Amino acid sequence: MVTLALVLDRESAERLLADIVEHGHSIVAQLSSAIEFLDRLPGIRPDVVLVGARRDTLSADLIAACDGRGIRVIALASSDRDRRLAATLGLLEVLDASCDWPEIDALVHAGVVVPSRVSASGRTSGAQREGTLIAVWGPTGAPGRTTLAINIAAEIAAAGHTVVLADADTYSGSVAASLGMLDEAPGFAAACRLAGSDSLTQTEFERIAQRYNSPQGPFWVLTGIGRPSRWPELSAERVDRTLKGLRRWVDYVVVDTGFNLESDEELSSDMFAPRRNAATVTALRAADHVVACGLADPVGMARFLRSWPELTEVIGDTAVSVVMNRVRSSAVGLDPAGQVIGSLRRFGAIESPVLVPHDQLSLDAAVLSGRTLRDAAPKSPARASIRRFVLSALVAVPAADRRPRRAAAGFLRRRSSSASSGSERQVPALPRPPRVADF
Repeated sequence: MVTLALVLDRESAERLLADIVEHGHSIVAQLSSAIEFLDRLPGIRPDVVLVGARRDTLSADLIAACDGRGIRVIALASSDRDRRLAATLGLLEVLDASCDWPEIDALVHAGVVVPSRVSASGRTSGAQREGTLIAVWGPTGAPGRTTLAINIAAEIAAAGHTVVLADADTYSGSVAASLGMLDEAPGFAAACRLAGSDSLTQTEFERIAQRYNSPQGPFWVLTGIGRPSRWPELSAERVDRTLKGLRRWVDYVVVDTGFNLESDEELSSDMFAPRRNAATVTALRAADHVVACGLADPVGMARFLRSWPELTEVIGDTAVSVVMNRVRSSAVGLDPAGQVIGSLRRFGAIESPVLVPHDQLSLDAAVLSGRTLRDAAPKSPARASIRRFVLSALVAVPAADRRPRRAAAGFLRRRSSSASSGSERQVPALPRPPRVADF
């Protein structure tokens, strides 16, 4: 049983009241405004506050008061304006106002996936531990870098970790557009400017970052530059300082980089001039794990293999995983998985690539709704492939999520044995290639 306080309009409260009681929960207060709730709060002790995401019912004071008393806040949003208000206030647990009580009840019992503030992520000043930096790179030709980076961040967040997704592409940053976010004030460029003057703090980060809100896995987003002409703001030193700051505050930093690895120094006579590719090269060299992606068709694989030696030269001994997107027989013939694996092994000496099947309908649905594949198409084959890769090669699954499943028992046993043999920061080997039957 959960003790609830309702801060909703009369219509919403009446719609949910019977179901709340039927599910065995108790209601200690039913109010219609944030001011009334704050007045009553000292005399009540709810476990959860269910609040409408409107300005009269949801406020920063209400969230701060609940945070101070350990009370969870779940908002019901009926419009995009409501969702933007909740995101601005840093509230992660937001559901549609028209949803039925079983959906709300599932979130009530799910626990808090991500803390409401970065400063509450469990890191203490006495035991600082840097988060893991994952850089996603791919050659020219739209190989799916941004889509992959977004969904890697989503799956890591869904595994119970705090995540920042940063758009460091100085040519065509598109994370904001893919997630339906505003990019008039690019977050990553703002973070770099603050880092350049040693002013990037947790408070400033919370102010400039946007939230992708999802009960399945919310995460922070630093949007990219809106105009390519703004690339001088992303200098190597600023990017390096920014990434170091982000690693101190969250568990994982996922960086969507640009395609160009060319050394700008050879193109300019001024040794101190800004370099357009500095953001990409800096992120790749600072990464703990690089995800290199390409398109699984003749043109895409040719572009990838031409750039592969240059990438390995830039990243040195950094752990790297190769992901090939849009694997399909219509582009490479029969046995597409075998064709792609064989080509990468023969021409690039690349073993065990990760293959993501072509699933245009799901990708279109995600872009249309401005959501991740996990939210827009949870049963998508592409999303399933990315999830397997994330859980096997990039993150450790929390013990609470290791529920025995008959079909996945062997996979879980392999994960538990490999996790026990390595250290926390150790990056496991590349995952095995999928079976041809998966496609």
